[in-house]
Amino acid sequence: MRKPPSSIFNSLRFKLITGLMLIMLPIVIFLIFSNFYSIQVVRNQVSQTNSNMISLYMGLIDRSLRDIDNYLLKYASEETGLYILDRSPLIDIDLYQMERIWQFKQLVNNATYYKGLDYFFVYSPANQDLVFAPNQTGSANFDNQPIKDAIVSLIDDGHFQTGRWTVFSLHDKDYLSYIMKIGGLYIGAGVNARDITGPLDLLDLGADGRALLVDGNYEPLKNESFFRERGIDLSYTPKSYRLSGIDDGYLVIGEHSGKGDFGLVAVVPDQRILQKLPYLQRIIFFIAVGTVIIVLLAFYFMRRVVLRPINRIVLAMSKIKEGHLDTQIAMKPASNEFELMNETFNSMLTDIQKLRIDIYEEQLINQKAELKQLQLQINPHFFLNSLNVVYYLAQEQKYKLIQELSLSLIHYFRFMFRSHTDHVLVRDELGHTKNYLNIQQIRFPGSLTYAIIASDDLLDCFIPPLIIQSFAENTIKYAVNTDVPTSIEVSVGRDSRKDEERLHIRIRDTGPGFADEVLEKLRQEINLTSKEGEHIGIWNVRRRLRLLYGEQASIRFSNDNGAIVDIFMPIMKGLG
Repeated sequence: MRKPPSSIFNSLRFKLITGLMLIMLPIVIFLIFSNFYSIQVVRNQVSQTNSNMISLYMGLIDRSLRDIDNYLLKYASEETGLYILDRSPLIDIDLYQMERIWQFKQLVNNATYYKGLDYFFVYSPANQDLVFAPNQTGSANFDNQPIKDAIVSLIDDGHFQTGRWTVFSLHDKDYLSYIMKIGGLYIGAGVNARDITGPLDLLDLGADGRALLVDGNYEPLKNESFFRERGIDLSYTPKSYRLSGIDDGYLVIGEHSGKGDFGLVAVVPDQRILQKLPYLQRIIFFIAVGTVIIVLLAFYFMRRVVLRPINRIVLAMSKIKEGHLDTQIAMKPASNEFELMNETFNSMLTDIQKLRIDIYEEQLINQKAELKQLQLQINPHFFLNSLNVVYYLAQEQKYKLIQELSLSLIHYFRFMFRSHTDHVLVRDELGHTKNYLNIQQIRFPGSLTYAIIASDDLLDCFIPPLIIQSFAENTIKYAVNTDVPTSIEVSVGRDSRKDEERLHIRIRDTGPGFADEVLEKLRQEINLTSKEGEHIGIWNVRRRLRLLYGEQASIRFSNDNGAIVDIFMPIMKGLG
């Protein structure tokens, strides 16, 4: 009984590796989990601390911006003269200029009370007039024309949110701008982003740490190249943290402003956080790494000393099982025991191969003898049938038919006497089959017709003798009768359905076809030969094809308005 394929789970390699893993893996997993858990705890603590600081600073910034908001609301409600700036100066130019100067002084005087404020402004779109009041201590007091132009452009283009602080950039400077509409006027203020984020520099975030403002799209308001080079994404979730940058090397912590579309972000290098791990946690990490290295070294040692030599023997055995008896195990350095096993194994293979060659040569001799016997088996069968035909014609004194029959018999027996070879030409086999069918036409006058079709380029191919005539004889025996006319067609062509072209011989008749039981046995290659010699021709052809071509030849049986026999074999143009 054939054993089922061995499972990989039953291999020596699997058992050794699994045993070692069951011992070492739980320890390694525990150590690694402990180390990563400690890292996570430290990250959470650092994140919570910095999140609280960011929230505190964001609260201070929002408080400053809220004070400015409240002032502008109070200013808009109490300054009744503002409506004059919304009228045309042509109505009363002196009154317009006096009110403009008054509003400028009011805004300038009050700007000094607000920390971080750069300027106040009042803008009349109808008059295209901007009252710009810079803080005397701010940067806008020195070069304010670009700021004025930016404010006018911002309002005219509508690129702002009324009543919300928004970010805009100007000449490498970033500002928080607040604009509100009162009637036809726009009142607002501007804060230099660098001024209000100055205290963030006091945060101890390390050499590569940063604290900064970001706009509504999480774009930094300073040090853009720093974050771009390190691949840091500044998007954040309030009260939490996320890892970003190359190899997730930075913690990003942020808080959104309640006064505008911007936020405050702290970026902390992860390496700086890990430096705060306790010394014991570092030891655990190194122990875990060391354990993994030891396991890998153990695997390597086991593979080199034990598994690799065993694998060479197993591979050699697999090849031998597939029929490659010339396989040898390479003599590579190994333990003494394995070297002895390899040497003994190779010696056994050499002896087996020599024995196999001797047996193979003996089998070839037996096959040739069996082939000769199979060919001789056919001759008495045809000889007796031929004598029967001559006898009946002589009784009826049909001398002309006897002459035709005698001529066909001469050709027929001439072929038979030289047919004790392995192969004959297709043209000779077809000529022999034609002589046989001529004899049968004389035997069954009016009941048998035939046709032989063959490609000219295939007539000089070699095939085993008597394979076509055997099936033609089988048709005469089981399909032809005097009641119903029967037609036999023999064709020789090419079969190109597979990668390599094969010779295709088809013998079909218009008789009743194969019985279902017989057809099933033929398809299963069951021997149908009986003591009386029935179906011996079919068995003969199949046996010879198997001896000569092995799996390269095949016979297919089917029914389609009669019996059909398809024979496939290699195309042989020569016997060299």
